[in-house]
Amino acid sequence: MSTGSAGRLAGRIALVTGASRGLGAATALAYATEGAHCILVARTVGGLEALDDKIKSVGGSATLVPLDVTDGPGIDRLGAALYERFGRLDVLLGNAAILGTLSPLGHIEPQTFEQVIAANLTANWRLIRSLDPLLRRSDAGRAIFVTSGIARQAVPYWGAYAASKAALDMLVGIYAAEVA
Repeated sequence: MSTGSAGRLAGRIALVTGASRGLGAATALAYATEGAHCILVARTVGGLEALDDKIKSVGGSATLVPLDVTDGPGIDRLGAALYERFGRLDVLLGNAAILGTLSPLGHIEPQTFEQVIAANLTANWRLIRSLDPLLRRSDAGRAIFVTSGIARQAVPYWGAYAASKAALDMLVGIYAAEVA
């Protein structure tokens, strides 16, 4: 059942990365059910289209953005396009992430380690860099980043993922302190 324009997020614009499945899709659907227009970012076009169908079925609306979050210039173009179309952003949910491989640190391929850092850390810095001006134009801008408890534990074989999420925790903490 849709709350449509009467929802708690009526008139708000929410961007969700990793929106094609899992937590990102569930959160985007919840935002749309509460009246937000959702900007859905993911690599998987089919997943975005399936989510768009669900959002329409609850009376919501979405803009689909097939984009790999590790495409830094693409993130910059997204920020510019959102400025042109909406002039602001009310919610940023940085959810996209990759696990990489669970392996002893010395066995992780450099390309895999770099991909995990690019998706889980660098992409979120690019999102902040590109979208912070839009969040500041909102009367109640919010940035939310999905991290993991593994970031605060030294668990064997989780090196790349845990390190990327620990770095994300610090990055987001610094961002929060800067905008407080």
